[in-house]
Amino acid sequence: MPSLSVVIITFNEEKNIGRCLESVRRVADEIVVVDSASTDATRAICESFGVKFFVRAWEGYSAAKNFGASQATHDFILSLDADEALSDELTKSILEVKSRDCTGFFAFKRLTNYCGQWIKHCGWYPDIKLRLYDRRRVRWQGLIHEQLLPCPDRVQLLPGDCLHYSYYTIAGHVQQANKFTDLTAQQAFSRGKRSGWLRIVFAPSLKFIKSYFLQLGFLDGYYGFVISRISASAVFLKYAKLRELQRDSSETRQKVRRQAA
Repeated sequence: MPSLSVVIITFNEEKNIGRCLESVRRVADEIVVVDSASTDATRAICESFGVKFFVRAWEGYSAAKNFGASQATHDFILSLDADEALSDELTKSILEVKSRDCTGFFAFKRLTNYCGQWIKHCGWYPDIKLRLYDRRRVRWQGLIHEQLLPCPDRVQLLPGDCLHYSYYTIAGHVQQANKFTDLTAQQAFSRGKRSGWLRIVFAPSLKFIKSYFLQLGFLDGYYGFVISRISASAVFLKYAKLRELQRDSSETRQKVRRQAA
């Protein structure tokens, strides 16, 4: 039976980390936590579970996950975020993989809880994630929405859901959307992408139509509308911030040319 190291990244996750750690007890031969200097009870909760706990300055999602994998004893890794937990069915699936002496690459569906409600639409489900992997063959890459690369040729989808406790309040979702759009705008700018008026005006509406109507967000009731609306606002913010980066870059170039003249 292959041994499995569970790697979790944390920052001020006292609300979530106990549930996450409890859910992996049956599958984990070792738990590694990489923490970004939490100021709440995250460390105390983790240490009560007997994990290997590392404090490391934040360098991004991929860097934190790669560091955690490098500190693991075993090559077979299950990567989770602190606000995630294994369902009973997914736990059984992972135990079955271990009983068959399998290693390799395995994905599973992620079901998100939003303000106390499970979201089945809006493009949020099944939200398939590759998280069970052989660290010798791949590494995490990407500033946000990180992924394991090079992409494996064969990935098996496991039965069961990973339960994702995403946002407890709408305000938390708005705050996270503002943070992520800073990163996505910067990433797009560094890749040479540009934003214009047409994208700023029309892309948010198209995002809402896709999420609420085409992806059946209306079936999730009030929170389906809220999610679709915030998702549309995030698209607006991304392109507006990208345009701002373009303007600042243009003004900087003009200033340099004037100084050189």
